[in-house]
Amino acid sequence: MKLLFSSIIITIFLISSCIESTQKRYQTNLESHNHSFSNFEEVTPTHLYLNLIADFDKKVLKGFAEWDIVPKVGAKKIILDIKDLVIIKTEVDGDIIDFSLSGENEILGSGLIIPITDKTQKVKVFYETSTNAEAIQWLTAEQTGGKPFVYTQSEAILARSWIPCMDIPALRFTYNAIIKCPKDLLPLMSATNPQQKNNESVYHFEMSKPIPSYLMALSIGDLVFAPLGEKCGVYAQPSLIEDCKIEFVDLDRMIKTAESIYGQYRWGRYDILVLPASFPFGGMENPRLTFATPTIITGDKSLVSLIAHELAHSWSGNLVTNRTWDDFWLNEGFTVYFESRIMEKLYGKDFVEMTDKLALDELKNTISEMMLTQPNDTRLFLDLKGRNPDDGMTDIAYEKGHFFLLAIEKQVGRERFDIFLNQYFNHFAFQSINTQTFINYLEENLLIQYPGSADSIGVNEWIFEQGLPINCPTIHSAYLYSVDSLIQDLIAGTKLEKSMFNHWTTHQYLYFFRNLPRTYYLSHMDDLDFIGNFSNSKNAEIACDWFKLCIRSNYLKASPSLENFLIKVGRRKFLEPIYKELLSNPEWNNFAKQVYSNAKKGYHSVSNSTIQEIMKAKFGTNY
Repeated sequence: MKLLFSSIIITIFLISSCIESTQKRYQTNLESHNHSFSNFEEVTPTHLYLNLIADFDKKVLKGFAEWDIVPKVGAKKIILDIKDLVIIKTEVDGDIIDFSLSGENEILGSGLIIPITDKTQKVKVFYETSTNAEAIQWLTAEQTGGKPFVYTQSEAILARSWIPCMDIPALRFTYNAIIKCPKDLLPLMSATNPQQKNNESVYHFEMSKPIPSYLMALSIGDLVFAPLGEKCGVYAQPSLIEDCKIEFVDLDRMIKTAESIYGQYRWGRYDILVLPASFPFGGMENPRLTFATPTIITGDKSLVSLIAHELAHSWSGNLVTNRTWDDFWLNEGFTVYFESRIMEKLYGKDFVEMTDKLALDELKNTISEMMLTQPNDTRLFLDLKGRNPDDGMTDIAYEKGHFFLLAIEKQVGRERFDIFLNQYFNHFAFQSINTQTFINYLEENLLIQYPGSADSIGVNEWIFEQGLPINCPTIHSAYLYSVDSLIQDLIAGTKLEKSMFNHWTTHQYLYFFRNLPRTYYLSHMDDLDFIGNFSNSKNAEIACDWFKLCIRSNYLKASPSLENFLIKVGRRKFLEPIYKELLSNPEWNNFAKQVYSNAKKGYHSVSNSTIQEIMKAKFGTNY
């Protein structure tokens, strides 16, 4: 009995020592809120009442935002983030109170300073957005092919350009909203949503789960709804709704698959809104209503992994949120890993091996490029002080984060890792955490059971060091190896035939374009285009990679199709590499400037900001 007691004491001591050692090993200054003027540590906003009118003629939102707040003892002011908002007046517990503004910052905007006491319960701000609000894109009927449209994109710190708020992911709140709009349009939010228009043109919304500001979302357009399951469906413009029903037919099954892996979906409904093509991202994980690009509508469901990604955010990101933008990998690395697991269950291991192989190749390319100019940004944990957090939205957070988690899975086994992740999502549900919190939880609830595993995995190297650790998992894909064989045959002189591409997936085409030697494609662009009609591809992923080959080889026959693509599509994932390619080839520089001058009015500010940086780096001035 005494021996057993001594053994227990020794075991407890060893576990405690291991935890303490780990904390010392990783402990650093992992909490910095560099992207907000707010004093959220003194005053906590808990609930938002939003009341807005959408004025399509003036292209502004106007109304008020009223916050329920909980001040700490001694609090004398509340500071909200704003950018390009016209503040009309402010009220504190019903009384009009003078406000002031902090100095303006190009990235952060200003701080709206409102005097309060530690007894204050409500702060109300009457305001109007500006026509150049970065979060908001107003589209004309001509641009949508139907009726006028407006949507917001709040991530990362753009919510402040349409709502006065503490625009920081560390803070979570619930909200109610009233939106008034023209009678022939339907508003939707990241909340409970109507499924059809009403006669009053006044709509009520509620989000009863606490969310951070970057998940605030609004869209108004000529939209119709189609159910895809008991608790899921899709909204789109009437001309696109039938194609959407076909593309997302597996949505209900996708949700059930996700729940079978990491537990209950906690947001009620899961619907998709397909936005106009100007939307700058593939998707945005707004709770209850994913915003999605129409570029994933291909007719063959080959790009629906994007929906799996946004659905996975319902756990990683929306449920457990990165506390600062330096911790962005906590949102995206977990989500890509979860997306891969969903897709494997739905479409098989071969599908995931293709996507993972392509992702790993692109990650290595990204790291190689970044090591030349911004090597510190190849770390998972970032230092974005003084910079736009948008700079951290690269393959590093998404794919390096994904392969880090895959490395943990391979070390401890999938079954044990799944148990850990279920516990993780439950333990931190509806909370915002930082990298240090994750490291501590990982060590104390998983790695402690496998002595030496933290070093074997290289937790420190993955999170805090540059580049890609040597223990990064390798990916093999039989489907892509078949493409390698075809490329070798073509190099050896085999004649190009249309039948060679029979039954190819999107991923095989992408791998083909990315691995085709320059010596081959330079002299075979006509043949490739004749056989594959790639210049007119309706698949934006394929078109993007094809157009990069066209630019490199000066295949001018594709320039009309390329121009049409750049004007029609506003997704930054495609625009950024194409414009970079155009500007790297002097023969295409003028083309780039001319096309951008025509296209930029149709781009969201997120995409415009990126392309302006590329133009300025090349020509020394904005265009």
